[in-house]
Amino acid sequence: MFVNIDPYKKYILLWLFSIFVLIIFIIGVGGLTRLTDSGLSITAWELFKGILPPLNLDQWNFYFDEYKKIPEFVSINYNMNLQEFKVIYYWEYAHRLIARLIGLVSIIPLIILYFKFKEKFLKDLKYLSIFALVCFQGLLGWFMVKSGLIDNTDVSHYRLASHLSVALIVLSLTFWFILDNLKIDNFSVKINHFFLNSFLFVIIIQIIFGAFLAGLNGGLLYNTWPDMNGNLIPDDIVKSDFFRHDSFNNPSIVQFYHRIVAYILIIFLIILNYFSYKKNIISKSIVVFNIAILLQVVLGIITLLTGVKIYYASLHQLGSVLVLTSFISIYYKNVN
Repeated sequence: MFVNIDPYKKYILLWLFSIFVLIIFIIGVGGLTRLTDSGLSITAWELFKGILPPLNLDQWNFYFDEYKKIPEFVSINYNMNLQEFKVIYYWEYAHRLIARLIGLVSIIPLIILYFKFKEKFLKDLKYLSIFALVCFQGLLGWFMVKSGLIDNTDVSHYRLASHLSVALIVLSLTFWFILDNLKIDNFSVKINHFFLNSFLFVIIIQIIFGAFLAGLNGGLLYNTWPDMNGNLIPDDIVKSDFFRHDSFNNPSIVQFYHRIVAYILIIFLIILNYFSYKKNIISKSIVVFNIAILLQVVLGIITLLTGVKIYYASLHQLGSVLVLTSFISIYYKNVN
């Protein structure tokens, strides 16, 4: 892939691929941190001090005592011992350690490229947007954690969704830059732009609902499919609940919406395939996107039916990465 290409472009591609892989990795670890209820185990934003984990019993007791002060411990984990605390601590520690690594990888190579290829780099300042978004993501991550330290036993699902969304924006932007540097072939026949924008909007909405559902632990409700415990609409709500200003705080409503949007995505997928067939558009991107959507639907159903088993739930979250990136590939080939 990197043979006989301009050295500057080669280094840019290596840097972009590194960021891309690390973002996927942290999304996976972040999902597991959420699924293991580990995200509130470190109650301070230690940008430099927290690079090393506790190294002795006194340090461990300090962090454990700090955790004992928050509502999650007082109301839920009051029987937790130090060994159990270490498990959730290490999940959040790993999450933050990878985040620090992403921060370094997002800027240090760019500084080197600036001095090595100054003239070319100054024409590509767009890459600094990745570093800016990574910095913003770090601040947003702490903003999310703070929402669960004082009055709540969990983080705000709105902030959780925002945190995941920014990670996916960084991932998508990085992938777009990769495609731009690889100069991949575009579609000879264009797909309707409004249709693709609508499809992208539905994918984004579905990812947000998925994050809401995770933040509200809504997957633990209605572990049946295709019905919701024998009903189309959850039986613990009334129609007026859908029109309340706080309806997105109701896990039953959010799960219902998440299911409905999944069916809408399937309809969009059928239309995309029909158009591709009629226009004789043959593309691996469309094949991969089909597989990604269908796999994501199957993983979502399995996750639900198994009561949100961690490995299925984690794969389901990572499946959203495949859905999004494969769609971006289609989108890129259509607009360039």
